[in-house]
Amino acid sequence: MSRIQDAFAKEKAFIPFITGGDPDLESSYELIKTMAQNGADLIEIGIPFSDPIAEGPVIQEADLRALQAGTTTDKLFDLVIRLRKEIDIPFIFMTYMNPIYVYGTERFMKRCAEVGIDGVIVPDVPFEEKAELSGACKAHGIELISMIAPTSKERIETIAKEAEGFIYCVSSLGVTGVRTEITTDIGSMVKHVKTVTDTPVAVGFGISTTEQAKKMASLSDGAIVGSAIVKLVAKYGKGAVPYVADYVKDMKDAVRQA
Repeated sequence: MSRIQDAFAKEKAFIPFITGGDPDLESSYELIKTMAQNGADLIEIGIPFSDPIAEGPVIQEADLRALQAGTTTDKLFDLVIRLRKEIDIPFIFMTYMNPIYVYGTERFMKRCAEVGIDGVIVPDVPFEEKAELSGACKAHGIELISMIAPTSKERIETIAKEAEGFIYCVSSLGVTGVRTEITTDIGSMVKHVKTVTDTPVAVGFGISTTEQAKKMASLSDGAIVGSAIVKLVAKYGKGAVPYVADYVKDMKDAVRQA
């Protein structure tokens, strides 16, 4: 069992996301550490990119702040090296094809393995084109996380059969961001996936409240939260650590009750 799947083995998983380098790298170091200490089972770290097509304004602005602070892919690799001295829960890079391509796909995955990244999520690479990445991922033991959306329909089984690590179930159409309500029938999507694979399924996009997290985790194996945490970082900047700590703790408690 991989370290990612292990994170789902004991109980429902809570997976927070932050944009690496927002508002600066030192803050990211403290934020990731505090998320791990307050119950995060797995942490997604966004590599800032100037054209993040799957993201809403909250994460777009975070990407901009991180880039303006001088964040680079190499600096995030160095950050992970520091974090790995204290934290052993799985880390996943959330990024786009362009930064990987520019870095060099093979070189990027090799570096991920060296520093202790467990998996990557690349929202702009459709399942049909994942061969561009999967070879390099396999060569270096990096799990390529598959996404399924409400529009995947007949492709769900095909994607699920080849999934590794966990499956990222996108709860809503459109870009990332806080939603007042999630109307997609997540339960039937997850059931569909479970007919073909034992790979854990976590739900993300739009979850911000403890009620939503509890509900989504009750229908799946875990809940993913990004924009709500990034909003706290935007609001409190370098002083965000205690607010994020409380938020992660509350969300993990909610997921545990699912």
